[in-house]
Amino acid sequence: MLGATDRPAPRESRVVSNRILLILPVLFAAVSAGAAGQEPGRVRVEARAGTDAVAGAVVVVAGTTRVTDAAGVAVVPAPAGEVQVTVARDGFAAVTVPVTLAAGQERVVRVELEPELTLEEEVTVVATTRTGRRIEDQPIRVEALDREEIEEKMLMTPGDIVMMLNEMGGMRVQTTSPSLGAASVRIQGMRGRYTRVLSDGLPLYGSQPGGLGLLQIPPMDLGQVEVVKGVASALHGAGAMGGVVNLLSRRPGDEAEREILLNQSTRGATDGVLWLSTPLSETWGMTLVGGGHRQVRTDVDGDGWTDMAGYRRGVVRPRFFRDDGQGRALFLTAGATRETRAGGTEPGRVLPVAEAPYREALDTRRQDLGVLWQTLAGRSVVTARAAVARQWHEHRFGETLERDRHDTSFAEIAVRRTAGRHTWVAGAAVEHDAYRPDDVPRFGHVFTTPGLFLQDDVDMRSWLALSMSGRLDRHSEYGWFLSPRVSALLRSGDWSTRLSAGTGFFGPTALTEETEAAGLTRLDVDGPLRAERGRSVSIDLTRAHGPAAWTVTVFGSRIADPVHVDRSTYVLRNLDRPTTNIGTELLGTFRQPPFALTASYTYVRSRERVGGVTTDVAQTPRHGLGLVAMAENEDGRIGFELYYTGSQRLEANPYRGFGEPYTLAGILLERRVGPLRVFVNLENLTDVRQHRWDPVLRPDRAPDGRWTVDAWAPLDGRVINGGGRVQF
Repeated sequence: MLGATDRPAPRESRVVSNRILLILPVLFAAVSAGAAGQEPGRVRVEARAGTDAVAGAVVVVAGTTRVTDAAGVAVVPAPAGEVQVTVARDGFAAVTVPVTLAAGQERVVRVELEPELTLEEEVTVVATTRTGRRIEDQPIRVEALDREEIEEKMLMTPGDIVMMLNEMGGMRVQTTSPSLGAASVRIQGMRGRYTRVLSDGLPLYGSQPGGLGLLQIPPMDLGQVEVVKGVASALHGAGAMGGVVNLLSRRPGDEAEREILLNQSTRGATDGVLWLSTPLSETWGMTLVGGGHRQVRTDVDGDGWTDMAGYRRGVVRPRFFRDDGQGRALFLTAGATRETRAGGTEPGRVLPVAEAPYREALDTRRQDLGVLWQTLAGRSVVTARAAVARQWHEHRFGETLERDRHDTSFAEIAVRRTAGRHTWVAGAAVEHDAYRPDDVPRFGHVFTTPGLFLQDDVDMRSWLALSMSGRLDRHSEYGWFLSPRVSALLRSGDWSTRLSAGTGFFGPTALTEETEAAGLTRLDVDGPLRAERGRSVSIDLTRAHGPAAWTVTVFGSRIADPVHVDRSTYVLRNLDRPTTNIGTELLGTFRQPPFALTASYTYVRSRERVGGVTTDVAQTPRHGLGLVAMAENEDGRIGFELYYTGSQRLEANPYRGFGEPYTLAGILLERRVGPLRVFVNLENLTDVRQHRWDPVLRPDRAPDGRWTVDAWAPLDGRVINGGGRVQF
């Protein structure tokens, strides 16, 4: 869903943001009982720039949106009491003014719009919290990565979003399979299976898109990334016990746009990506992204084992947008992915300890379809959304072949309405998840989970806002679950504080990070699994002053009955004691064109009790530090990155119990030459490699069948990639 803002925007997102402010407000509400019987008022907004009327300006009053006519006038119904009136128009600085209405009164508000002088800020689109508010006004903390930052990461890895997510504070993309390069997103120390990944608010990548899913999403067509950390089941159901990552696409503008990117790396990666955007009519527009990606199998340390899996991948995704400017909108998308990936021993080589070659390979096919529809019903916004996805896998682990099909589907309908100080959201949803393995049918499952949800955002005072939400789900295997969440936002001048607490659940399956890497054939399950239940709490303090801002966050979470894979026996079971995470995040930013500086530090203490011994959760570093500096103007950009990863406990590693801390540094250069942008990226300048400490190959085969230890440091070493992109 889209929210208004009072900040100017970069042109590519700003041009269409006002026209589609209602395309993704995926939701909601019900009438406030406290406002029952009270006659609403009206706000007549007259937008002008000097002596000229401003037509086409977006006016937002208490959650209701209208567009000014040719005379620069828009009349918006509003509840009695104090309301905020926001007026935004492309090319002008947005204006927000408070207005107090009596019951049945019409107030005239004349707004003078000033041409914007800078392009420092961007429109913030909020599709993860359901109420369509600006990020600054959300009681739930939403962190956003804008298009400019996405472009920087796109030049480093044009074929996937791994680096983009890995370098956000409090997040870590953990490699789960050194043989094939699979990875999952851990938020604040929570395991990757708890992270919900959405595309424009839709679960297009399935219920658990870890493993290879993150490696198959090109960032070329992303306009923004939103992240909600901590238990978010009250917002998005069972798959969001660790948090939500929402990938928002770029929107079509008034003119046709085309962009082509070509990239080549010194480690044998080749990428070609095309993005197209065009208006189809006054109300319809479309975009298309297509990519071809190839990686040569690479043995970096010369031990006969593939350190960088070879792959060939094709991706295509069209999107269609319709907005009539009167609150009625439609969004359609479809996607297809095909990839073949291979690792293991290099061709012609054998494992010394086995005297035989070992081949690991994965063929993937995925198709998906998503739709979002919105209309106005009186003073309410009604939305419906649905998604279906199907993926086929053929996975080879040496002598073992595992084939499967995974089907997921989702549907939701919701209503949103503003009444007085309340913005209500109510709706119903159902999710279906079917896993059908051909070769290990005992691990198949079919889950259906219908749910009802309700959310109320209340502006208690000008300095205090509350968000209360709850969701009731019935899992076909694990029963009923109630997931409440409460958040508060307190503001005073340049300071703001957010407090949030919530609970959630996760319906466990045999599909975990460990089985993603080793397969299911050798796996045993100790008794019927119990549902995992989580709760989290966070407090953050933010101060924004001029071009600088900083945030301190303290967080904690607890998972009861966590599912755990014992690597020594390869047995899956629930642990009797909960897993706990506590930590803090520090984030500081400075943005004064042409310079931008971001510094972050994360401390995570993630603990679990296995076999009577309490230890750190494996591959969860306690300390992480990042520094990104960028200078950019019309002619190009230059950037520098520095990342420190602290020591982490290792599991099933015969060489060591804890990994060594390491530091990575990189430099990005981009130069504009007419319509062409030429770039070069130098990654891991100090050539940090796990092989420099210990071998990746094990001295013998593990109980789960693996020949390698976990990847806790880079395997590829120093990499240089470069290429060009053309926008026309």
